[in-house]
Amino acid sequence: MITNNFSNRHNGPQDEDLEKMLKVIGVKSLEELIDKTIPKKIRFDKPLDLPEGMNEYEYIGMLKSMASKNKLYSSYIGQGYYNSIVPAVLQRNILENPGWYTSYTPYQAEISQGRLETLFTFQTAVCSLTAMPLSNASLLDEATACAEAMLMFYGSRSREQQKNNVNRFFVSEDLFVQSIDVIKTRALPRNIEIVIGKAEETKLDKSFFGAIVQYPDRNGEIKDCRDFIAAAKAENVFVAVVADLMSLALLTPPGEFGADCVCGSAQRFGCPMSFGGPSAAYFACTETFKRTMPGRIVGQTLDAQGNKAFRLALQTREQHIKREKATSNICTAQALVAIMAGQYAAWHGEDGIKKIAQDINNNARIIAETAEKYGYKQLNESFFDTIRLLCPADAAKVCQTAVENKMNFNLIDKNTISISVDETVGEKELNAILNVLAQAASKPFAQPKTETKESIPAGLKRQSAFLTQKIFNAYHSETAMMRYLKKMEVKDLSLNRAMIPLGSCTMKLNAAIEMIPFTWMEFTNIHPFVPKDQAQGYYEMIEDMNQILSKITGFARMSFQPNSGAAGEYAGLTTIRNYQRANGQSDRTVCLIPASAHGTNPASAAMAGMQIVVIKTTAEGEIDIEDLRQKAEENKEKLSCLMITYPSTHGVFEEGIIDIIDIIHKNGGLVYMDGANMNAQVGLTSPGFMGADVCHLNLHKSFAMPHGGGGPGVGPIGCTAQLADYLPTHSVVGTGSEKGTPVSASPFGSAGLLPITYGYLKMLGREGLEKATTYAILNANYMRARIATAYNILYTGKEGMCAHEFIMDCNQFSLTSGVQCGDIAKRLMDYGFHAPTVAFPVHGTL
Repeated sequence: MITNNFSNRHNGPQDEDLEKMLKVIGVKSLEELIDKTIPKKIRFDKPLDLPEGMNEYEYIGMLKSMASKNKLYSSYIGQGYYNSIVPAVLQRNILENPGWYTSYTPYQAEISQGRLETLFTFQTAVCSLTAMPLSNASLLDEATACAEAMLMFYGSRSREQQKNNVNRFFVSEDLFVQSIDVIKTRALPRNIEIVIGKAEETKLDKSFFGAIVQYPDRNGEIKDCRDFIAAAKAENVFVAVVADLMSLALLTPPGEFGADCVCGSAQRFGCPMSFGGPSAAYFACTETFKRTMPGRIVGQTLDAQGNKAFRLALQTREQHIKREKATSNICTAQALVAIMAGQYAAWHGEDGIKKIAQDINNNARIIAETAEKYGYKQLNESFFDTIRLLCPADAAKVCQTAVENKMNFNLIDKNTISISVDETVGEKELNAILNVLAQAASKPFAQPKTETKESIPAGLKRQSAFLTQKIFNAYHSETAMMRYLKKMEVKDLSLNRAMIPLGSCTMKLNAAIEMIPFTWMEFTNIHPFVPKDQAQGYYEMIEDMNQILSKITGFARMSFQPNSGAAGEYAGLTTIRNYQRANGQSDRTVCLIPASAHGTNPASAAMAGMQIVVIKTTAEGEIDIEDLRQKAEENKEKLSCLMITYPSTHGVFEEGIIDIIDIIHKNGGLVYMDGANMNAQVGLTSPGFMGADVCHLNLHKSFAMPHGGGGPGVGPIGCTAQLADYLPTHSVVGTGSEKGTPVSASPFGSAGLLPITYGYLKMLGREGLEKATTYAILNANYMRARIATAYNILYTGKEGMCAHEFIMDCNQFSLTSGVQCGDIAKRLMDYGFHAPTVAFPVHGTL
């Protein structure tokens, strides 16, 4: 039998270290340490009901077998997801490189210049292609970007519009279905009235504050929306345009015809479909919205020596500062894949991107013209990549013929299909598509004419240059690109160079064996809307993960749809609100939140339409239970929920957690547990065991997914059986119950990342998972004990122990020497360490 030593390689301390560490802490054993750290009343009395861990060889063999159940059919479904050629130089040097994928969000600019510069490149590419002056550094997906545009417009209404309660938002019926669904979800708690219709038949008036259209639309039609935008402007209505970024190489960019916001997906720029993600959404707007736009913005500035430097700009918009008044709850976005998209633009440059777009358009035209010979009617007057065909036979039969030939078309209705062409389509693929169309129509195959022509309307052809900056014209050889990426990489500090000791944001080993399957084509080349029998490997893995994580959390069911921790918070609160609405409790809108909570908590609650009531904390850093009791009773008729992080952001397992949960339940509310600190619970206790109703997990923290320099992440939520029917659903792929609402574009969110956490769970197994938690608490208390000789440790439990994090008070030094916590953080960076979290959750601390 092959020895399983994955746990020993994952968990840092070795047996010979334990005695020394325990002695420093002042305990005789790990058991004594845990007994003194976690209240007895919430401790498990038996181990998790999970199997033993697999060794690496067993695991990779099992996963290969599972992956083989995913059928690699050619996808021409489109609808926001397209095959993309990932340049090998980018895959090897960014996507598969721990120097890039293990870094943290670039709050500390001095050790983040590589990430910041490459994110700035992404922003520059987006601005150039859309002809907009301002872009952020990515959002989670196209659907949530559309919803963010709506909320940005809503928050930017004039005083007169606010006074008159202008709350109508027009949505073109030609948006992707999943985008319309997410817009509806986000609109409901803000009392925004959604009006869906045809843009060309809709006259906007002063009852509207905003509108959104798609260009080209979901069926591939390129519609001239200039008149619509002009009419909207005349009524002071903001307009967002959802644009295919690749199409803008050929089409007039929306920035040139008056759009206030342009958003969409950058997935076509070097990111695979991966059963729905991850890929970066882009979001660009006019200067009018620079203080209200969602997401992070990278700005260019000068350092102390006058050299060009980059930093996060306009952060006062964001949740970690504005909390419930933030423009969005967005925290983790899609940094790693946004960097991939930006470098894809740099690799190809203007000429390369234009050639790719021309080939896509030309191949779509060839299919359209040849299909007419088989009796199909092409319904789009003009198109970029997607043709809509009225079929001479039953449309379902055409799609079935495609499946029999190992490809997928998009079924629109009983008479109509659409076919979306991408950059992977060459002569072989072209002939295969045409052969299927001929077979389904019972016609002989006709060799297509392959001359190059565009099908773009003359009035909408792009005239302006794009990607003219030096970065997009300097690195077109592999040697040049490889060296440039290495130059950027070494400007940063990642886990392959040093420890990243952050509070809450657990930065742990992203083991190579976990990461390897992430780029297997059996996982990357699957469209999220394929028939279920073509993605059996994914469905099997997702269900196994559902079972494992349900046992770990003590819940009945998980949803993997949220694309980040903050998205998980919003999804959990939406699940609660959907349940309460369905049970005649629509008036329950009050959310209690401790003053020490992460900024995403109040921001997410505000997005969910809740009234936030802040709970005090005691001098010991714990929730003031009497203040909680008083406010819960005062709001008894309107109490929706409590949001609580456990162990607390102060690094303590609060003794009163059971009483806290009981108080909320007795007053008619539910308990949402923020899973940011789940790394200190796994195998020892759980949210469900304590009585919580909903919890999100940060797979990119607690469960070994890499942080990616600020994403991508996955924030699945678990809940009790009582709430399970209200978990997120998806109207295109039937996941969840009809009682739920979608929160992301794809049914399982960033499903392509799930094999990473799956490996962590399967190889650690029951004992390894518990050991990881125990060692996190061990390491934190060892550091606490060592550091306590020089620093005041702000909060500990009743036995003097901390959870997996602790707070060092630096205020004493500012009084005696003028040294601030920021000075200590910067000095740590000078010595090659990543600084701890600065000034949160208490000012003047690390």
